[in-house]
Amino acid sequence: LRWSPWGRPGVKTLVTAGVFVTILWNLRFFLNPSKGSGKDSKHRAPLVILVWEWPSKQVPNVSRDVCHELYNITGCQLTTERQLLHRADVVVFPHSRLQPGRDKLPKERLLGQNWVWVSLESPSNTRALAAWKQTFNWVMTYRQDSDIFIPYGKLVPNRSATVNIPTKTNLVSWVISNYHRTQKRAEVYKNLSRYLHVNIYGKANNKPLCKDCLLPTISKSKFYLAFENSIHRDYITEKLWRNSLLAGTVPVVLGPPRANYEQFVPADSFIHVNDFGSLEELATFLKTMNSSRYQQYFAWQRRFSVKLYTDWRERICAICTAYPHLPHGHLYPDLQSWFNS
Repeated sequence: LRWSPWGRPGVKTLVTAGVFVTILWNLRFFLNPSKGSGKDSKHRAPLVILVWEWPSKQVPNVSRDVCHELYNITGCQLTTERQLLHRADVVVFPHSRLQPGRDKLPKERLLGQNWVWVSLESPSNTRALAAWKQTFNWVMTYRQDSDIFIPYGKLVPNRSATVNIPTKTNLVSWVISNYHRTQKRAEVYKNLSRYLHVNIYGKANNKPLCKDCLLPTISKSKFYLAFENSIHRDYITEKLWRNSLLAGTVPVVLGPPRANYEQFVPADSFIHVNDFGSLEELATFLKTMNSSRYQQYFAWQRRFSVKLYTDWRERICAICTAYPHLPHGHLYPDLQSWFNS
C-alpha cells in the first residue's frame, strides 16, 4: 500500500483497501453460505406444524415432506408426534377432537408458539365453545374472515372454453343423510315437494350412494337441492361445490343470502330459494324452464373449473403459506362470541 508523505494512507489507498475488504466479506458467504446471520438461518429452518390429533379418523403418513411433494409448499414440516411439541411453531387443534371427555390440551404453551383452532362445521353444529377463552391465537374455518381460510371448494380459472352438460333424465334430486324435521331445509323440502317430484337418495331415505355412484347419479338431474343443514355466513359446503357444480347440475341453494353466494360463484350459476315469493313459484320456474335458459346456468364452465378441498393435509399445509402474514401474539378472548357473530 502506498502511504502519503505525512505518514497516513491516501484517499486512493483507503478506497482500494475498502473494496478489498468488501470482496473478502462477500467471498466468505459464498464459500460458506451456512454461516449467515442467526435470523436468516432461523428463517430457512422448516416451520414445524404439530397436529395434536388428526381431524379425520384415518391418519395419513406425514413423515415425508408432504407439503412440498403434494402441494409445492416448501419449508413446512407436518407432524403428529406429540414429543415434538417443544419444537413446534404451530399446534393445530381440530374442534371435533376437543369435545368433553376427549383429548386435553398441552399444559404449557412455549414462548412464540401459536395454537390454531380448526372447524369446518357451522356454529349450529359446534358445541362446547364457551370454555375456550384466551386459548387460541388463530382460527381456521370456512369463514372468509378466518386467519386461515379453508373453503370447501372454489372456482379456478381454466382455458378450456367448453361447456359440458350431462344427459338429463329427471328434474330434481337431493342426497340427504341426516334428516331432522326441525331444520329449515326439511321444512322447505316438505313444502316444495307438494308441487314437484324430488328424487331423494342417501341414508335418510334408505338409498345410500357409493362414493363412485354419487356424481353419476346426481348428474342425471337438471337441478340439485343444495340445501345446507344450517344457515350461516360463508357456510357453503360440498353440497354446492361437489354435488351440484362438479356433478354438472344446476344448484338450487338454501343457505346464506344470494349476495354471499355471489362472493364465491357467478350470479348466473345457481338458483336461490329466496329469489321467489313462494315455493310454488320456484317449482313452476324449474318445471317450465326451456333448454336455452337452462344452458345459461353453465356459462361459468367456459372460464372456470371446480376445485374441491378434501384432503386435510392440503388444508394444514396452507398454514405455512399464511404464516408470515398472521398476527403473532394475538389471542381470541372469546371464541364462542367470534364464531357466533
